[in-house]
Amino acid sequence: MKKFINANIYGQDEASEILVEDGVFKSIGQNLDDAEEAIDLEHRLVLPPYVDPHLHLDYIFSGLGPGNANISGTLFEGIQRWSDNKKSLTEEMVRERALQGIRKELNHGVQYIRTHVDVTDPNLTGMKALLKLREELADVVTLQLVAFPQEGFFRYDGAEQLVEKALEMGADIVGGIPHFEISYEHGVESLKRIVDLALKYDVMIDIHCDENDDPNSRFLEVLNALVMEKGYGEKTTASHTCSFGSADDSYAAKMMGLFHESKINFISCPTENAHLQGRSDSYPKRRGLTRVKELLSNGNTVAFAQDSIADYWYPLGNGNMMNILDNGIHLAHYTHIDEINKAFDLITYNGAKVMQLNDEYGIEQGKPANFIVLDAHDTYEAVRERADVLASIRSGEYLFRRAPRKNEVSHALLEDI
Repeated sequence: MKKFINANIYGQDEASEILVEDGVFKSIGQNLDDAEEAIDLEHRLVLPPYVDPHLHLDYIFSGLGPGNANISGTLFEGIQRWSDNKKSLTEEMVRERALQGIRKELNHGVQYIRTHVDVTDPNLTGMKALLKLREELADVVTLQLVAFPQEGFFRYDGAEQLVEKALEMGADIVGGIPHFEISYEHGVESLKRIVDLALKYDVMIDIHCDENDDPNSRFLEVLNALVMEKGYGEKTTASHTCSFGSADDSYAAKMMGLFHESKINFISCPTENAHLQGRSDSYPKRRGLTRVKELLSNGNTVAFAQDSIADYWYPLGNGNMMNILDNGIHLAHYTHIDEINKAFDLITYNGAKVMQLNDEYGIEQGKPANFIVLDAHDTYEAVRERADVLASIRSGEYLFRRAPRKNEVSHALLEDI
């Protein structure tokens, strides 16, 4: 049994001690029972692990190397470059790429990842590789796999059958990309088929939805209507929804009422969409984000995600969710002090809710003892200083721990820097 003392637990002002036994939280509070080992956290901030609910592990580092740059910086060039280059993909290549991405995210305190896996490939190469990794790495990271038709549910010949085959193989979620279909009607029909597959296999839905600057793109409205009819909103996520950030306020107000009723979830990818969107704008340039603050106020769950690490769509990224949070709250104007003090929800609890982790996630008695320790003493300091993760604990055991950063200084007035 282990006891972690002098902890500042996010959202639990009255608790300062954590007791762990057999890999689960035995109790959280104050003046808890003694344990064989006591670990002093020195009043540092403790959070449940970071969650990255939208990533593409099969694409990691695909954008590196001569001739791989996305010259226009657009979504559509990224898709074309991936299509041209994935034909030589092997399971071993996907495995190595995914492992690099997972290592980076784990190093930054992530323990839960939802990854979209391209299934517009007759061999389902990426899905085969990631299904194996999901099982091999279950003790250190929770992976959810989305059967994602990157080149279109109808636009790619046979994609519908490949999506269903991936679900039969064990994919956790069904995905789609209606704005990439060849017409609005094709996009609508793809969503209908996707919802039918979700119901058939009893899986969640996560759609790349309206990832463009067109204020008249309406696939979010269609998706919401379809899942409202089936009572499936809480198991459905609309990812990106950039166009909703460009929609006029009258239309947005109507949709907010419907979103509140359906309880549909949203994922925003701040760094990638700030990079991709607004490419056709002169000035003013749009930010590329959905209506993060408004959706949160509306009662919908919104989570932030990394999306890409050095692939054809985004040349940067390193799996650091603190960087994602920092960019996201600035771009969304989510920076009132009250918002800052609950901002970590966007990369912890909200992502867990999107992934429907339920009994598995959170610092609560009886749940798996998974948590991280930040190099800060409270939420405001952690967000403002972009605090590093000093330790990541899973099932009560360290995945890693590192010493706080210290500087050697030569002037007495600078000793506290």
